[in-house]
Amino acid sequence: MTEATPRPPLPDHLSIDARSPHHVAAVFEHDIGIRFNGKDRLDVEEYCISEGWVKVPAGKTLDRKGKPLLIKLKGTVEAYYK
Repeated sequence: MTEATPRPPLPDHLSIDARSPHHVAAVFEHDIGIRFNGKDRLDVEEYCISEGWVKVPAGKTLDRKGKPLLIKLKGTVEAYYK
């Protein structure tokens, strides 16, 4: 199976929030995966490969705007296309 659109290169810093300056819509047209410290994570909201961190929701806690409260975890980050 061949894809009609080529995959854009994965950025160093990416966020799923559309209001963020680090959001790249073209990347989200494809399935991407994040490997953090050798394990695949499905709950990553934002990542930075060069600085070595990911932001994930802190349980079911919400901020005052109704968005998940995020915590920053530091370690080895690897982004890839599935």
